[in-house]
Amino acid sequence: VLDALAMNLNDLLLLNAKPYAILNHLFLPRDDKKVILEIIGYLSKECQKRKIAILGGETAIHNDMEGMELSITMLGFIEKPRENKFQVGDVLIGLASNGLHSNGFSKVREVFGKSYRSAFTKPTFIYFDTIFPLIKKFNIQGMAHITGGAFTKLKDLLINADAIINPVPEQVRYGARRNHKLKPQPIFYEIRKRGVPDSQMYKIFNCGIGFILSVKPRDVYSILSNMKNFRTDVVGGIVPGTGKVKIESVLSNKIITF
Repeated sequence: VLDALAMNLNDLLLLNAKPYAILNHLFLPRDDKKVILEIIGYLSKECQKRKIAILGGETAIHNDMEGMELSITMLGFIEKPRENKFQVGDVLIGLASNGLHSNGFSKVREVFGKSYRSAFTKPTFIYFDTIFPLIKKFNIQGMAHITGGAFTKLKDLLINADAIINPVPEQVRYGARRNHKLKPQPIFYEIRKRGVPDSQMYKIFNCGIGFILSVKPRDVYSILSNMKNFRTDVVGGIVPGTGKVKIESVLSNKIITF
């Protein structure tokens, strides 16, 4: 439930949209009323916290499927349209992930087969509740939810610029450390040791950073002080360039360029 909500809420952030309603679709291998009530009950509590209405839903029983699937469509109001772009001179603030989040599981299944790790079921962090109030207080130039496509997604947000992540570029450092403190969780190191190269790690997985804000230097410390619910740090910056993303891998210190 939290994964489904997180993926919708975090993506609405990019549009500066305030959620107001959802529709849900639940797929199950059998008609288990107890499970259905638990899922909808938990979903209702989470929506009530955020004043989101559940407009309706559908339950489908497929006796040839394994496990279950919950699909959510979320509706939101865009009060003030904003361009989501990273600008030259911006500082990149990262918010820690909770591990794998909800992407990369095709590669996870390929690497681990049917073996299980507790890290596979940690729910995606919901960043919306913390970041949405900051949009009105600060000039947040750009935002990126590090999900499918991972750090390659930053390429779409660059205008005549390059994104540098770890080390933090000198020209946007402003007292920040050269290397950030948002280290990958152990599961990422295990995947890396099983033969997945760094270029794939940063193309598929968040590697410890679940969300990125692109902000003006003058706002960095004020924004950091307003995000105490998450581990945060300056993770990079935006410099003049041609639309490339350059990363010094925390997993091996190799330089990766997308």
